[in-house]
Amino acid sequence: MISEYSNVQKIAKDTIEYIKTEVRPGMTLKNVRQLCEDKMIELGADSFWYYDIGAFVFSGDETTVSVSGREYTTSDRIIESDDIITIDLSPQIGDTWGDHARTIIIEDGNVVKSIEEIKCEEWGKGLLMEKRLHDKMNGIVNPDMTFEELYYQMNEYIKGESYINLDFMGNLGHSIVRKKDDRIYIEKGNNTKLGDVNFFTFEPHISVSGSKYGYKREDIYYFENEELRKL
Repeated sequence: MISEYSNVQKIAKDTIEYIKTEVRPGMTLKNVRQLCEDKMIELGADSFWYYDIGAFVFSGDETTVSVSGREYTTSDRIIESDDIITIDLSPQIGDTWGDHARTIIIEDGNVVKSIEEIKCEEWGKGLLMEKRLHDKMNGIVNPDMTFEELYYQMNEYIKGESYINLDFMGNLGHSIVRKKDDRIYIEKGNNTKLGDVNFFTFEPHISVSGSKYGYKREDIYYFENEELRKL
């Protein structure tokens, strides 16, 4: 099972790396979505599990938008020479899912390769905060922790760092299953233990209060011999 999911998740990861080499000012978000979806099919995906949308793409002040796939439409927005873009990918092979998201920064017309090279202080801090959230989560979880406990601890950490959770449902991730309706979430009231599911995502969508910009970083995690692993 791990190898199957790793294969699909690799499609998503490779597509993010691919789009970093292709995205440029003047392209529309629809162009970016099409390139991502075409690449995932080329790499072996046969469908997209989240409402048949392979790539959710936002830029600029749209990066704070949180919306269900039932309502999502890709805007006609054009990428600028200095821009922030969030891409969330949902490839599928059979009924095996991948789920992977990153926020990409463009400055002076080029994708910035590392967080340390980002000139815009606000954007750099946002991406660093996302990395810190994943590091923090890695440091506190165990198989007996419940989804609710993770929800409360990580939202408290987000708040303590002067950020806000933008997710339209207030959650921070979900289980990876075979059918969309079977997902359970990192949310209040979910007393399922993390170790009771095969895989789960951690995908905080955050911003600073009053800011135009949002940040997202998503990976799939699982436990092996009670140790947290990342696909």
